[in-house]
Amino acid sequence: MALVKAKILNLDKKDDDLTVLFNPKEFSIQKTVQWEPHKAPGLNVPEHEFTSGNPRILNVELFFDTYEEKKSVHEYTDKLHNYALIDVEKHQPPVVMFQWGKISFTGVIETLNLRFTMFLSDGTACRAVASLSIKEWKTAKDQAATEEKHSPDHSKRRTVKTGETLALIAHEEYDDAGEWRRIADANGITDPKDVKPGTVLTLPPIL
Repeated sequence: MALVKAKILNLDKKDDDLTVLFNPKEFSIQKTVQWEPHKAPGLNVPEHEFTSGNPRILNVELFFDTYEEKKSVHEYTDKLHNYALIDVEKHQPPVVMFQWGKISFTGVIETLNLRFTMFLSDGTACRAVASLSIKEWKTAKDQAATEEKHSPDHSKRRTVKTGETLALIAHEEYDDAGEWRRIADANGITDPKDVKPGTVLTLPPIL
């Protein structure tokens, strides 16, 4: 089976892809999730409410060596560096994809560290190590198309924040502001306009 080389594709510009010289030894993907603690008297551990997911981060180290060809390694590192610079047409750095075999990860360059470790007799860099972090990137349109919204099929809890109304919460949770009455009934609320910030609501399922 032929060796498949890892690539970094510039999704904003054709013919601006980078094929690595040597496949990485490893890469990692990190994912964090935000849970907001709510302090309550008499508890050793506060209750936590899910607020949002954070984008995944891919970390990888790439090795470049052009010593045998006696040429500059900047042919590769400059292209990698350009992925972290503003595109004059897009007014932002490009969206890239790390691709290796069946693995593909779309995002934007968050951090890039280039270390040049070997030089030719005239001072030309011929060996470099690049430490790269790519932050996951998805448009709202892409997420709406792939992450179907539907009414919850199980009860959950939510803390009212300043400026929120039952109608707004119903719109966000059920995709229908008219479902505010379902929330009011489940929580014994007689006046939907008198729901104070910090109130913990039970959101019943729609079955």
